[in-house]
Amino acid sequence: MSEYINNQTKRKEALKRVIRRLHEGQTVEEVKEEFAALLHDVGATEIAEIEQALIAEGLPEAEVKRLCDVHVAVFRESLEAQAKPETIPGHPVYTFLAENGATGRVLDELEAALGASEWEQARACLRELREYERHYLREENILFPYLEKHNFVGPSSVMWAIHDDVRAGWKTLEALLADAPDEDRVAEVFEPLATAIREMFYKEENILFPTALEKLSEEEWMAIRDQEAEVGYCYLEPGHQWPPGTTLEGASPPVEERSVTGDLLHLDTGALTAGEVNRLLTHLPIDVTYVDAEDTVRYFSQGRERIFPRSPAIIGRKVQQCHPPASVHRVQRILDDFRAGRRDEAEFWIQIQGKFIHIRYFAVRDEQGEYQGTLEVSQDVTGIRALEGERRLLDEGE
Repeated sequence: MSEYINNQTKRKEALKRVIRRLHEGQTVEEVKEEFAALLHDVGATEIAEIEQALIAEGLPEAEVKRLCDVHVAVFRESLEAQAKPETIPGHPVYTFLAENGATGRVLDELEAALGASEWEQARACLRELREYERHYLREENILFPYLEKHNFVGPSSVMWAIHDDVRAGWKTLEALLADAPDEDRVAEVFEPLATAIREMFYKEENILFPTALEKLSEEEWMAIRDQEAEVGYCYLEPGHQWPPGTTLEGASPPVEERSVTGDLLHLDTGALTAGEVNRLLTHLPIDVTYVDAEDTVRYFSQGRERIFPRSPAIIGRKVQQCHPPASVHRVQRILDDFRAGRRDEAEFWIQIQGKFIHIRYFAVRDEQGEYQGTLEVSQDVTGIRALEGERRLLDEGE
């Protein structure tokens, strides 16, 4: 057994050297020629683990992301020689794969419309392509948290960063198509965008999903399946053949069902049952998320209309892993300031799909002023900003 472990350790160190050589400037062909014997049977999980190990050893995530396609190019032959994961309709991986197929067709239609300078058709195709956002959101907010519980962190962070690059490309292309498009500029933006989307198909299908299928239990897949609908799907609805012989039941039952609703919680200004607290929070016209003193997500409200996607998978997740890699340092700075007592509030506002969203972070402190966590409050204030004059309670119903 010790010999096997030593051999596996040596193999991983050798594979790390392969990737380090790429980052030092060697070409794909040079590396493949030198390490041919080693590369012929590399698996998806092994690649993901190696990238994660390199990040843990100090290789910046941004650098791993920059050469992510090169890594795949080196290992492509080995990956394609492996059997594809078998899935059936209803399984989350089956749905992800079906969405990739549909998205590829939309991308082809957009490419054809741009090539023919059919701008109106291109705008319609781009709007349709952006529905693929739900695919990324399900990965980021449901699949990635479950993988993180199995110490699969680095590769998912790299993938999230690439998702953000794709999102930025969508926005840039949308702006270019808004008025009188410049064909050369449109092509300059679209070509790398299309390549990034298609390469992500490959990374998902040959690395992310095989790794997830190996690491996650059937119970975890069922929990993922149960949470998907809230985020939504693109272009299709999942089948119901999986899980066979069972009915889907919530892996995370509502808080009220888990609570002893008859016991009163004595608060500063009254007493409520756990069920009443849950109903109160879900009826607030705002989204509330609570992160404890250890930066762990402990709670989020489930209102009727969520502003940002949330799923039960994020409970127990570090808040830093709930944000795109490009913005994590800003979130960390706010938390550090709260913890050090330098400030008690941070405020932002953004515009999304015609809505004006107000976001505030509040430091939560105990009676002695010690930091206990952070409360995030998000609200759609579009209607509030449009109010004028006054409307008194006596005017209600007139």
